[in-house]
Amino acid sequence: MEDRTPIISFKNADIINGEATVIYGLNMDVYPGDFVYIVGKVGTGKTSIIRTIIAENPLRRGKGQVCGFDLVNMKEKEIPFLRRKMGVVFQDFQLLMDRSVEENLLFVLKATGWKSENEMQARIKTVLEAVGMDRKAHKMPHQLSGGEQQRIAIARSLLNDPQVIIADEPTGNLDNETANGIMKLLTSINKEKGTAIVMVTHNRQIFEKYPGRVMVCREETCIEQMEDDVIDLELTI
Repeated sequence: MEDRTPIISFKNADIINGEATVIYGLNMDVYPGDFVYIVGKVGTGKTSIIRTIIAENPLRRGKGQVCGFDLVNMKEKEIPFLRRKMGVVFQDFQLLMDRSVEENLLFVLKATGWKSENEMQARIKTVLEAVGMDRKAHKMPHQLSGGEQQRIAIARSLLNDPQVIIADEPTGNLDNETANGIMKLLTSINKEKGTAIVMVTHNRQIFEKYPGRVMVCREETCIEQMEDDVIDLELTI
């Protein structure tokens, strides 16, 4: 039987950025296997939602649960355990530039409690193969193209077999052809592994070419658009 327990759930949640409320009354459920876009103009609170999901921003009003953790009552010591249940992909890759691809991934595994050298090497091999980068393990990040660096970042997000991947403008620094390659990779992970994906983007072409659920942020709200609705935002074409 299909699991309809949401991985991420917000009920009447106010999303803050610093001390300012940027979105009032967010209602959003993300289920296993979902592909959800969060779209909107710059400054409408898209990234603040992401920061709330990963417990970087506190949730002070409303209800929020992510991967079984209650965001309102979460203790600081619980945050690392929450983050191990999800993968996060950033626009600027955030790779450690002073170590190889393999060492980047090894660093994350050790930081999240892995001990066995053989198991870590096997996991690194698996995730690099999954993103088509198994021949690049010994390369330094500066030796890779932007698209290759983002593939490594996606491999890193897969290390702990996450329930959901959070992707904040993962194609923002890439040309169209490279961005399409990253989107094909994310959609294949979503379909083949059933990993839920929540992706922030301002690029209309992306969410029109690779369909998913669409949450639109504007005027201090974030509301899901139904299939027949026309999204009239002035987004990147």
